[in-house]
Amino acid sequence: MGIINLDDELHDQLRRASSVSCRSVNAQAAFWIRIGMACELNPTLSFNQIVARELQEAGVSYPLAGAAK
Repeated sequence: MGIINLDDELHDQLRRASSVSCRSVNAQAAFWIRIGMACELNPTLSFNQIVARELQEAGVSYPLAGAAK
């Protein structure tokens, strides 16, 4: 574990986003870093595709959008 130095504005945005996402500030930062890395490594995938892939790899199952019930 390490410490990173963020400017005040980015830290404020991080704190605000964490409250909306019901995550700690550290968990929100980790999420943004993980998704940012995945975006850089997979530039042809959309944000939604990356999040869906991460959920699937974590074993989360969910109905496909538009699927009949």
